[in-house]
Amino acid sequence: MRLIVAEKPSVGRDIASALGRHRREKGVLVGEGWTVTWALGHLAELAPPDAYGEEYKKWRLERLPILPGRFKVRVNHKTREQFNVVKSLMMDPSVKEVVNACDAGREGELIFAYLYGLSGCRKRVLRLWISSLTREAIRDGFDALREGTAMKPLEDAARSRGEADWIVGMNATRAYSVRFGGRGNVLSVGRVQTPTLKLLVDREREIQDFVPEKFWTVHARFSRDGNTYDGVWFQNKQNRLSGREAADRIAEKVRGGTGTVRKAQKKTATEKPPLLYDLTELQRNANARYGFTAERTLRAAQALYDERKLITYPRTSSRYLSKDMVGGLEKRIEAAGALLDLAPFAEKLLSGQKLPISKRIVDDSKVTDHHAIVPTNKESSGGLPPDETKVYDLVARRFLAVFFPAARFENTTVVTEVKEETFLSRGRVVLEAGWRALYPDGVGGRKEKEPPVLPPIEVGQDWAVAKVGVKEGETKPPPRYSESALLGAMETAGKLVEDEELRQQMKDSGLGTPATRAATIERLIRVGYVEREKKALVPTEKGRSLIGLLGESPLSSPELTARWEERLARMEKGAERRPDFMADINGFTTKLVEEVRSMEGERLMFPSRSSETLGACPKCGASVVETKKAYGCSAWKKTGCDFAIWKQVSGKRLSAGQAKQLLAKGRTGQMKGFKSKAGKPYAAALKLDSEHKVRLDFENSRR
Repeated sequence: MRLIVAEKPSVGRDIASALGRHRREKGVLVGEGWTVTWALGHLAELAPPDAYGEEYKKWRLERLPILPGRFKVRVNHKTREQFNVVKSLMMDPSVKEVVNACDAGREGELIFAYLYGLSGCRKRVLRLWISSLTREAIRDGFDALREGTAMKPLEDAARSRGEADWIVGMNATRAYSVRFGGRGNVLSVGRVQTPTLKLLVDREREIQDFVPEKFWTVHARFSRDGNTYDGVWFQNKQNRLSGREAADRIAEKVRGGTGTVRKAQKKTATEKPPLLYDLTELQRNANARYGFTAERTLRAAQALYDERKLITYPRTSSRYLSKDMVGGLEKRIEAAGALLDLAPFAEKLLSGQKLPISKRIVDDSKVTDHHAIVPTNKESSGGLPPDETKVYDLVARRFLAVFFPAARFENTTVVTEVKEETFLSRGRVVLEAGWRALYPDGVGGRKEKEPPVLPPIEVGQDWAVAKVGVKEGETKPPPRYSESALLGAMETAGKLVEDEELRQQMKDSGLGTPATRAATIERLIRVGYVEREKKALVPTEKGRSLIGLLGESPLSSPELTARWEERLARMEKGAERRPDFMADINGFTTKLVEEVRSMEGERLMFPSRSSETLGACPKCGASVVETKKAYGCSAWKKTGCDFAIWKQVSGKRLSAGQAKQLLAKGRTGQMKGFKSKAGKPYAAALKLDSEHKVRLDFENSRR
C-alpha cells in the first residue's frame, strides 16, 4: 500500500478526490491501494533548551552559548493525536512506500522530514511536487513523482534554516535579555527580524534628523493664437531657488515678455508590461492598492490555492513560467476572463493568431522550485470573500497584462527662453495604451498624474508670457516605510531597488524568504518593537533602544543575514555544504555571546504598556494609559473614574497615536476602516462629546 502525507486536511481531501473513490476514517482517507493522511502544519518542532539539560531552564549568561551537537525534535502537544495517526501508518507493515505530498517548498520539506524522523520510518520516500491543486495538476504530479533522495539538498536547507534561527535567536535573545533587559523584559533578537527592525529604525532616525529647507520655483504660462502651455524656470538642470528674492527677480524680469522656443523635441517611449507576480510583489501591490498587510494577502492567496483551486502555489520567489506550461496558457486565459471586466481582454488574446511568448514570461533558467503565481484553468464562479476577490483580480489581471503589447507614448520636451531665462515644459501623448488598458485607475490603484498634452510647438516660434508666478515649497524627509516598501527593502537586503528585473537578480540575497517576510513583520509588532500607524510601520521606543544597544553588531546588518539566505538558497541547489554553514552559525553565535558578556552599560528601561502616559484624562486630569482593551484613566482604581477610549470602535482598531490625538485635540482626523453592522466600510472622525464619551463624527469628516 502507498501512504500519502499531505500538509493540511484540505489538501489531503483534494488529493484523495483526484485519485478516486475513497472512504473516510479517523485522520485518514482510504482508497484502493492508497491511504491519504496529513499533518496540521508543524506537528513537530525543535525542542526548547531545557531538553538539553535542566541547567538551561533558567536564563543565565554563563550558560551560553547553547549549541546542540544534534538537535532534538519533539511532537507539538496540541497535535499529538494526529501525529500518532501518521506514525502508526508509517510503521504499518502493509505500507511499502511513502509519498511526501506536503507543500512543495522548504517548509513543506521540513514538516515531512520531522514526521518521518520521529516515526522511525525507513521506507522508500517519493516526492509529489505540484504548484496547483486542480485534479489535472495532482494527477500529472503523481505521474511524475520524484525520488525522495533527490530532495536531500532542500531538506538540508530547511533543517539548517530552522536550526540557525534557533541557535542565533535563542542565544542572542537570552544574552541581551539577561544582560540588558531587566526583570521580565525580554529583548527578542533574531537573524532576520533584527536587521529588518534596523531598516525601520534607521529610516525613523533619518526623519527625526531631517531639517526642512524652503525653496522657490518660478512658473510661467505661454500663449499664442488661443493655445497655452506651462513651463518652470530652470538652470543647469536645477529648477529650485534657495531665496525668495532671486525667484521674484526672475518673475519680474520675464513678466509681460515674449518667449522664444529654443527646443521642441519629440521622442517615442515604450513601457513594457510588469513581470508576473511572486509572493513579495503580490503582497506589495495589495498593500499599495488595498492597504492589505503582507499576512492578510498571504492568507487570501493561500485560500485561493488550497481551498478554491483558482491560483497556483503562492509561496514562490519566481516571476517567470516554465516551457512546459506554454501549452496550457490559453485555458488559464479563459479562466481569468471569467471575471466580467477582464472578459474583453481575454477574448482579445484568444482571438489572435498566437500568444506572444517572450523571455519576460517564460524562462526555465529563472524558475527554481516554483513558477510565478498565475490563475489555474478553473474558472471563478463568484461569491468569493472580499479579500480573496481582490487578490484573485490582481493575479488574473497581471497574468493577462503580460501578453499585451508595451504601452507607447510620445514624450515632448520644450525649452522656452525669455530674456535669457529658460523654462522647461514636458508633455505626453498616449499612442497605444497596450497593457495599461487593464489598469484604467493606475497599476498601484491610484491614477498616475500624467504630463499634459502640449499644443503644436515649433522651434523659433514666439509665445507671449501670459502669466508668471512664484511658488514656495519645502524639502520633505524620506517617508516612513509602508509594508509594501519594507517588503521591497527586505527582498533586496535594504537596498532601494525599484527596477523589477534587477530585484530579480538580488532575490537570493534578501532578508528572509517570500514565505517568511509577512511573519517577520507581524512578530516585530507582536513583541512591541513596531506599531502600525495607518499604512506606515513605526518603530517603538523599545525597538529603537534595542537597535541602539546593538550598535554595529553584525546581527543587525542586512548584508550579513542576507548572505546567509543566499547560502541557504545555494544549499537547496546542492552548492553549499550543511556542516560548513552550521559551523559558521555556531562560530558567529559564540562570538556574539562573548561580545555581550564584555559589553558595558545599564539595563534598558522601557515604559510598560500600562504606565506610558498618552495624555490627561478629560474627566479628572489623571494620566491616560494603555491597557489590554482600551486607553483608560490610570486613576480608575482609586477614584472610580470610568473614562476610556476603547481600542475597537465600529470594527476599527485605534492606535496609541490616534488616542493621543483625540485626547490632545478633542477629535481625530478622518479615518478609514470603520464598518457598519452590515459589514460595509466607511470613513469618519472620532470626537469627545460634552460628557467625555467617544463619538463618531460624520459631519466634520465630510468637510
